[in-house]
Amino acid sequence: MELNLKLMVFVFGIVCTGLTAGLCFTWTNTITTGLSKVDDLTFLKSFQAMNRTILNPTFFVVFLSPVFTLFINAFLHKNDNLNSFWMFLIAAILFFVGIGLITVFKNVPLNEILDKTMLENLSKLELKTLRTQFEKPWKFWHDIRTITSFLAFFLLLIGLINNK
Repeated sequence: MELNLKLMVFVFGIVCTGLTAGLCFTWTNTITTGLSKVDDLTFLKSFQAMNRTILNPTFFVVFLSPVFTLFINAFLHKNDNLNSFWMFLIAAILFFVGIGLITVFKNVPLNEILDKTMLENLSKLELKTLRTQFEKPWKFWHDIRTITSFLAFFLLLIGLINNK
């Protein structure tokens, strides 16, 4: 198998998409589910800590690079198997909308509100209110990210199989 730009872009895109889908699945399946069982202050402090920790160069490369590489991959495969091209293009669109846009316009604004809040200064009622305003919408939008990242990964695999 010849190592070329098309192959490198595809492999990098599929690996980062798979890692992102796994990360989203883990948050949906364990982290948000586990945190739903703790008190308001513990929930909010835990989310603050995890949101601050996750923002690192490795995360940004893995989480955001498919927004670009999946479109490049589709373009590089435009003259290959037509079914594969469409699978790759739909995967790119799903990832762009489901991870890129939803993250930027839905989850990040909620994370920023939480990040700027001095939780220790809030009353129990204020903590409960903040949690209510944060938890349900964050989880809803994150569930959409989980589904779309999985579908994008699945379509990349189907496109790979069709391209053989």
